[in-house]
Amino acid sequence: MDRPIRILGFAGSLRKASYNKALLRLAVQLIPKNAVLETFDLEGIPLFNQDLETQPPQKVKDFKAKIKAADALLIATPEYNYSIPGVLKNAIDWASRPYPDNSFDGKPVAMMSASIGLLGASRAQYHLRQIFVFLNMYPINTPEVFVTYAREKFEDGTLKDEKAKQQITKLLESLVLWTIKL
Repeated sequence: MDRPIRILGFAGSLRKASYNKALLRLAVQLIPKNAVLETFDLEGIPLFNQDLETQPPQKVKDFKAKIKAADALLIATPEYNYSIPGVLKNAIDWASRPYPDNSFDGKPVAMMSASIGLLGASRAQYHLRQIFVFLNMYPINTPEVFVTYAREKFEDGTLKDEKAKQQITKLLESLVLWTIKL
């Protein structure tokens, strides 16, 4: 490609001090030289209403346009109740509807998660993979990035774990290569 790979990142959390939003901020700094990473905040996307899917609110139109303009996607998500957060599922529902206008169709995608627990939101990522099948997306298989015990690994919103930073760097490099390959 003659131009940088355009990646859109968004977090499945609305919390201002979200560890997953912090992962996205770090990814912006770690992005390979042949790519650019823009982030989108899901704050303000209303609950999905199928009656409005052909005339969505402006925030949804903006989100869909950003997805379509991107060459690839990066999702940072926590895990709630063994699955993805409602805010993320809601945003995915809006952006994939109506079915002939699925903004995610054919997009390469990478995931990463930070969690205060032992599993690092692994179940949320596996549920996302199931959703990606239906949406016709192409997820990165490795590396899988799970930042476990996030309370101990973040300080003032900054990830201090060097191994996790290396994994995020590898994930971003893999996403760029995967996007070029596709």
